[in-house]
Order: sequence, then C-alpha cells, then structure tokens
Amino acid sequence: MSDMNALRAQAAAARSAAAGTTPMAVPRDRPECPDLRFTSQLRAKKVTRDDGMEWYQVEGYASVFEQGYEMWDWYGPYTEIVSAGAADETLAADPEVVFRFNHAGTPMASTRNGRLELWVDETGLGNRAWLNPKRTDVQDLVRAIEDQDVREQSFMFRITSGQWSPDYTEYRIESFDLERGDVGPVTYGANPHTSISARSGELLAAIPSLPPLAAREALTRLAQRADIGIGPSAPGIQSPAHLMGSLPPVPAPAPAAPQRQGRSIALLRTQLLVTSDED
Repeated sequence: MSDMNALRAQAAAARSAAAGTTPMAVPRDRPECPDLRFTSQLRAKKVTRDDGMEWYQVEGYASVFEQGYEMWDWYGPYTEIVSAGAADETLAADPEVVFRFNHAGTPMASTRNGRLELWVDETGLGNRAWLNPKRTDVQDLVRAIEDQDVREQSFMFRITSGQWSPDYTEYRIESFDLERGDVGPVTYGANPHTSISARSGELLAAIPSLPPLAAREALTRLAQRADIGIGPSAPGIQSPAHLMGSLPPVPAPAPAAPQRQGRSIALLRTQLLVTSDED
C-alpha cells in the first residue's frame, strides 16, 4: 500500500470511528463557504449588447460535475465530487451572485444587474459575464486570460446537503447554495479562503524542500502537540530529538555588514548647495 493510500485508509477509519452510528453531514473543519478551483476553457471577447454598448464577454465553467478531486479534512485526504443537479435548487431561487477575480476586489458583474448569467448543463455550472472595458482591472484580467496566464475558475458556496460513501473515502456534494457567493477566474495556488485542513496536501508536499532551520522549527512545534503521538513512547515513531540529530547543521548567519560612517545624501546635497552659494 502506497503512503497516500495508507493515509486515505487511516483517515477513513478515523472518520468512521468518529461518526459512530450517526453519519457525518459534512467533512470536519471544512470552511462554511469553501472555494473549489477547476481548470476551465476561459474565453474573453468584445461584444455589443442590446444596450448598444461594448462589453468584454468572459465565459467558462465555475464547477465541473461528477469529477472527483482531492480534498483534506481534519482526519486526512478524501475524494470529493459535486453531483450533477447540485446547483438546480439554488439557481431556481435566483441567487444574488457576483463575478470577481480571486474572490476579492470590487465586483465586475452580478446577477442583480443582469450582467452575470449562470446555467447548468452536462458539464457543470457555467457562467457568462459582461465586463466594463473601461475598467483597468477588467483590462488586466482579459489580457491575462488571452495570454493563458489565468486558466482556472472557482466559486464560493455553502453546502446544503451531502453524503459520505459507506467507507468514508468519498464525499459527494448533493446540493449547494450560491446566495451572496461569487464565481470567477482565479490564479493557480493556495487561496486565502481555503482552510489549513484543505491545504494539508500542499503543506505535506512542501516538507522535503524546507530549509534546515524551518524543518527544525516544524519538528519542535509538532512535538508540542499531544494529539499525534510523537515522542519516545510512541511505537514506530522516531522522537523529534532523534530526527533533529539527523538534520544538517543550520548555517551560521552571515556577519552583519559594518555600518557605514558618513553623511547622508541629503546632507551632502545641502552642503554642496551651501558650498556653491559661497563660491
């Protein structure tokens, strides 16, 4: 069994034990309004609408249905899937949703002003926004899309119903609420709205490249936790002291550069002007 498969099995067993006879409703430690990122064929073009004005039309999919992706909760990794039909109820309620870049900044369009259109099809949750070409943030976004520097979309939502698989390795989102949420393009990388649990996979991937000083500090902090069983008495786990002894020594900091003795540029300029006046 690979390390990741072992982690999945351990996490599933822990979820099952924690749930007991009452199935869990949602993954533990999941943010109330999570964001999901999906690679999307973003398209941007200039169009003229019925109002006679020119707008940038940006179109893509904020979510893809029936496509598993990895998530992490308090217990570890699991597979999550957005079910086909999960958006039907919220779209029928005509939610107020805005279009923003990276879930931040001033909205560029909204369902309220009629310049953001949402729909569902066999692929997922589609969105089409008409953006004001006079705005500099819109111009920057369109250029980034055209240059393929921005290729992913995301949406903020609240889970209203979901279900775990019997073995607790897969969580299926059956319905979600978009009211006062947002959709739009996002850059690649961790998002500030994502919980630490959801980013655990990224954190683990970064561990091998930690510099010695950061690795030592991480071991020290982990040793202070009472819930993970690190210590001399933990079976099969090396103590932090033993692990720290195998790390290379931390390089000594470079000596500080001697402070320059002299006058500031402003002072020299003043003296130069005074000298010139005297001449």
